[in-house]
Amino acid sequence: MKRLLLPAVISALMIAEVHAESFTISDIRVNGLQRVSAGSVFGALPLNVGDAVDDSRLVDATRALFRTGFFQDIQLGRENDVLVVSVVERPSISAIEIEGNKAIKTEDLLSGLQQSGLAEGEIFQRATLEGVRNELQRQYVGQGRYSASIETEVVAQPRNRVALKIKINEGSVAAIKHINVVGNSVFSDEDLADLFELKITNWLSFFRNDDKYAREKLSGDLERLRSYYLDRGYINMDITSTQVSITPDKKNVYVTVNIDEGQRYTLREVKLSGDLKVPEEEIRSLLLAKEGQVFSRKVMTTTSELITRRLGNEGYTFANVNGIPEPHDEDNTVSLTFVVDPGRRAYVNRVNFRGNTKTEDEVLRREMRQMEGGWASTYLIDQSKVRLERLGFFKEVNVETPQVPGSDDQIDVNYTVEEQPSGSIMASIGFAQNAGLILGGSISQNNFLGTGNRVSIGLTRSEYQQRYNFGFVDPYWTEDGVSLGYNAFYRTTDYDKLDYDVSSYSVDSLGAGVNIGYPISETSRLSFGMTVQQDSLDTGRYTVDEILDFMDEEGDRFLNVKASVGWSQSTLNRGVLATRGHSQSLVLESTIPGSDLSFFKLDYNGQLFVPLSQSYTLRMHTQLGYGDSYGSTSRLPFYEHYYAGGFNSVRGFEDSSLGPRSTPSIARDANGNVITDGSIGADGRYTDPDQDPLPFGGNVLVQGGLEVLFPLPFVKDQRSLRTSLFWDVGNVFDTNCPSGSANCRDIDFGDLASSVGVGLTWITAMGPLSFSLAMPVKKPDDADTQVFQFSLGQTF
Repeated sequence: MKRLLLPAVISALMIAEVHAESFTISDIRVNGLQRVSAGSVFGALPLNVGDAVDDSRLVDATRALFRTGFFQDIQLGRENDVLVVSVVERPSISAIEIEGNKAIKTEDLLSGLQQSGLAEGEIFQRATLEGVRNELQRQYVGQGRYSASIETEVVAQPRNRVALKIKINEGSVAAIKHINVVGNSVFSDEDLADLFELKITNWLSFFRNDDKYAREKLSGDLERLRSYYLDRGYINMDITSTQVSITPDKKNVYVTVNIDEGQRYTLREVKLSGDLKVPEEEIRSLLLAKEGQVFSRKVMTTTSELITRRLGNEGYTFANVNGIPEPHDEDNTVSLTFVVDPGRRAYVNRVNFRGNTKTEDEVLRREMRQMEGGWASTYLIDQSKVRLERLGFFKEVNVETPQVPGSDDQIDVNYTVEEQPSGSIMASIGFAQNAGLILGGSISQNNFLGTGNRVSIGLTRSEYQQRYNFGFVDPYWTEDGVSLGYNAFYRTTDYDKLDYDVSSYSVDSLGAGVNIGYPISETSRLSFGMTVQQDSLDTGRYTVDEILDFMDEEGDRFLNVKASVGWSQSTLNRGVLATRGHSQSLVLESTIPGSDLSFFKLDYNGQLFVPLSQSYTLRMHTQLGYGDSYGSTSRLPFYEHYYAGGFNSVRGFEDSSLGPRSTPSIARDANGNVITDGSIGADGRYTDPDQDPLPFGGNVLVQGGLEVLFPLPFVKDQRSLRTSLFWDVGNVFDTNCPSGSANCRDIDFGDLASSVGVGLTWITAMGPLSFSLAMPVKKPDDADTQVFQFSLGQTF
């Protein structure tokens, strides 16, 4: 028997002379396979039965098998005319163990190893492991961890397997000790340093973590530096070199940037070129760059974007507008030409929705302003996105406009939404010493069963109070956006069942109402409502003069019909936790002729969001209210008063604790003498000498404030959170103080309460959960403070 052994490293010149002659393969036999299938060998082997082989073809076959990466040794032999392939497989990886990593998650490391071919069950190749080790080292260096070290260990195991152990010493991130810009004369070192995201280490670096060198951050800083000069006319500014040096202990980094500022250029002329498609006057009105101005790349690109959007509104979705500057070095001026290539007008093939697992497609589709079959308008596509965001049903809305395959003038519009809780569910059971057993529950859903309708059902029952209510609103009662809402309620209280003395009154109310809303523009609506309400008053044992006087004049049972008309406007970017835009509403409500009482209330609410930076926003808000009587009614009913103080008013003060206070009733006997022994007098009144004046409200409400919205540190997803620093101010006044009232206040802006603090609102599955921690700055007399407050089920 003759044998020929050919390891892959042997060249054709080393083949034994006895096998110099070729032979025809009658059969092929493979030895040594464990995990690799014979089919894999035959598939890679460039030889088949019946082939005539010589030394060169055997060498090529060996190399082909080695290229599979499955084997660490291969021998080809000949037994008569049978080709014998003997292999030694590479070991497989049985386990991978990683130790010492903190900056990079183990899951991310394992995912990267798997992409490189190192994973449990895969064939082990040492060269791959070494490459991965070097790549990890580079990643840590890119994070500024120059002292990081990576050690690998290969542990042999039975059945031709190995276990990999990767030990990582991440070291510490080198801190930046100095950033030096060399060559600047126009702008100061301080101005340029402010452009850098990288900062010199200081006492705030522990919290900001901005003194850690990273190659990616430096690249971004250099681009900001370059843009800063280009936006101020220095078109030839050049970053000639950048040096990053590290101290021998690998703990400190010094960054030096060398620049050449060049000369400042101004605009000589601004021209338009190409097929404009719209009147040239309209395009020129969009030109932010004007002759004589200092050249700015930002202004140039912004102008290009404005022209592109204007063309996009006409259906030219694929329009391309380029600003081409032509410098004139002799006088340091630039000729700027905007070249317009509108392309073909695009039409919308399909409007698709993704991610709305709960909300019906129809709810989203009725908010669309871009219609299928019409030309694709950038404005209408964006406006449709904004309307979806204003619904308040979604955390995020994204839109894409991919081109339809095989067509050069059609696009699909794909809206992707991420749903969020759009209602609240509350249930409570408790026991209070004075109130007894308390059972309560409410459901409020702004997207009922995914239909977009708003439904609320509430029930609260205790020893002294029962409250029932139901409300329903269909925002698209008609296809053109006319809304219809109706509600019914019943409220009854009985303070006589309480075991403590209060300046009390009870109002048992039964009513129902209907409201119709009519859109007058994309952002404004008119509303018209009618409510029928029956109120019954009961003074109880302990009451106050203001209540008794009103009931003496007007009675204790009223049937009123209230009509309301309102106007509202909203340009907010989101329906819940907005950060951009403004909203305002003005509502007039009045009883109509034939009602038992004649009074009206006028209310205004407004808020404005002003961006301060990419992460910070200023919110200004106000709420104003005024009510009064007319006709035969002497004053606004006391149970219709405004109140201030509390979570959705002036935080830091107890609910309704601001404003006018009651005057405790004084009982007299038949001779007119004051009764002080706690009995009921001849006039039906009761004197409690220990009773303090309690909040009574008023007919004028003034409140508002400022908030700085900021992202919560260490929280990645901020879409369901709002944190703010706030200043609240407000109070309640009364322009019709009863005679003899010692605690009534007319309008006096010097008597406004104010507080400062921090607040947080979180959209949870059970509803919006809000907290505030406030400190009163100005406290009116008799006001009650409350530093910590929270609310479930309300947003602001």
